[in-house]
Amino acid sequence: MNSIGGYRLFGALLLSLLLIGCASQEKMTDATGNLGREKRTSPAKIYVEMGMAYMRDGQSAVAMQKLKKAIAVDDDFPEAHNVIAILYEQLGESDLAGVHYDRAVELDGRDPYIRNARGSYYCRRGRFEAAAQEFQQALSNPLYPTPWVAMTNAGLCVERAGERAEAEDFYRQALTANPQYPTALFQMAECSLQQQKDLSARAYLERYHSELQPSAASLWLGVQIEKRLEDRRKAAEYKGRLLREFPDAPEIQMLYEAERRQ
Repeated sequence: MNSIGGYRLFGALLLSLLLIGCASQEKMTDATGNLGREKRTSPAKIYVEMGMAYMRDGQSAVAMQKLKKAIAVDDDFPEAHNVIAILYEQLGESDLAGVHYDRAVELDGRDPYIRNARGSYYCRRGRFEAAAQEFQQALSNPLYPTPWVAMTNAGLCVERAGERAEAEDFYRQALTANPQYPTALFQMAECSLQQQKDLSARAYLERYHSELQPSAASLWLGVQIEKRLEDRRKAAEYKGRLLREFPDAPEIQMLYEAERRQ
């Protein structure tokens, strides 16, 4: 099966999943994993939390030290392997990331956070069918508290595979689950602009900006939307903020190139 066919199949599977509930329930098995049980205590937990805090602060070297310590004190703690995999991937060590993602799934294959993370990893490596299976596994857990994250990641992945219509379906499903989820709002704004649904694009972008401070990417998207709508004042407002707040962003070059083409 090619990647496109695999994603069309996945879209049908996910739609069925969302409509009738977890497929594993039909087999009378418990898909909740550790989310349905009291989590065991582990001395590694504090090191994982410290590692995540250092990652948020951009201190990758210290974060790696803490996460390696977590694994040293408890090699069977799945969260430690999942987080260090994310860090390894951020550092460009994709093969090592894969080893730890696999170990995390081996330890807790029903953890939707782990499955979602490995799905995104597979997608970035172009393994689209494997990614689809991971997102499906994440969404099969009925206790997953943030399914819209996996839905949006699935959409990003199918869009990367060239299936924009299927991607839009995933973004809409994510917004049905959480109407305020910023990533899905931004992606729907982009999809709407591509389809020349300019008023819808504006509405999605405004909803996005009600949830998050504007980024260089969102301001550039705003410039494009407002130019299409011929609202020069709003386009100039977005442009001004982009130039002032993100003078070194790649979107500045995109802005200049677009203006040269006009």
